[in-house]
Amino acid sequence: MVPELTGAIVALVCVALVYMGMAARVVKQYERGVLFRLGRVAGEVRPPGLTLIIPFVDRLAKVNMQIVTLPIPAQEGITRDNVTVRVDAVVYFRVVDATSALIKVEDYKFAVSQMAQTSLRSIIGKSDLDDLLSNREQLNQGLELMIDSPAVGWGIQVDRVEIKDVSLPDTMKRSMARQAEADRERRARIINADAELQASKKLAEAAQQMSGTPAALQLRLLQTVMAVSAEKNSTLVLPIPVELLHFLERGNRADAPPAEGTAHQTPEQPPKEITPQEPAPSITPEETTPNGDRTQAPDLNGAPGPDPEIGRHHLTPNTGGGPRTD
Repeated sequence: MVPELTGAIVALVCVALVYMGMAARVVKQYERGVLFRLGRVAGEVRPPGLTLIIPFVDRLAKVNMQIVTLPIPAQEGITRDNVTVRVDAVVYFRVVDATSALIKVEDYKFAVSQMAQTSLRSIIGKSDLDDLLSNREQLNQGLELMIDSPAVGWGIQVDRVEIKDVSLPDTMKRSMARQAEADRERRARIINADAELQASKKLAEAAQQMSGTPAALQLRLLQTVMAVSAEKNSTLVLPIPVELLHFLERGNRADAPPAEGTAHQTPEQPPKEITPQEPAPSITPEETTPNGDRTQAPDLNGAPGPDPEIGRHHLTPNTGGGPRTD
């Protein structure tokens, strides 16, 4: 009797262990369990941990609640400005309602993927090439809204959508490269012109400052010579400013002596005073001496006349052919 009782207990324990093994389910922390009893949803969503079901009656479906990274295959389309491009993106989403994700859509991952591809094609057709290249933030927000609108009814929340790459044809790449090169060259010319304008203003101010002191030109010239000589060049080209030549010419004129036959007036002599002119003496008639010499008669006013010897010339005839003497 005892052996039969022991065998029955052992059998019951084995059956219990088998039942527990078939009824016990473990739900992980990042999962939620949806219980289907005879094909219908029974009870609430099972939380993480150990849960029991009825074997052969219940079926526990586990749904991953983690954020899913879904890459969108590259989609080729024509932009609004008639440029053919290939754009690929990536979608980040997660399940917020496990029951709806299992009941309302057959395969929520495939559904989100197809919706993302369709929305990406629509975004390409509505956007310009410049928007795809530079205004991606706004396009990402529009694409996220287009995907998230139908996904809300499936118990899915789209967290983020990012456009990864925009592929352009080779001809368009070359055109854009030429455009960028031309734009950079234009900006370089504008910068150079602005620099020349500023330099010309500074040079004009420097020239105006040096014009008051001509010696500054010579000092600047010497500085230029020193700067060039430091390079140890074999040939030295020295430009001479015209102002320096004018300065040297004025110095030479100041140091040169006066020419012959010209009156040299020193600046130190004071100007002569102009006195009133005395009345001219009266003219007296001339007298002739017996020898033929002319003498001036005495003045009628009583002033003595000039010495008769003054102005008398003795002419001696030249008989010997020698030089004539007076």
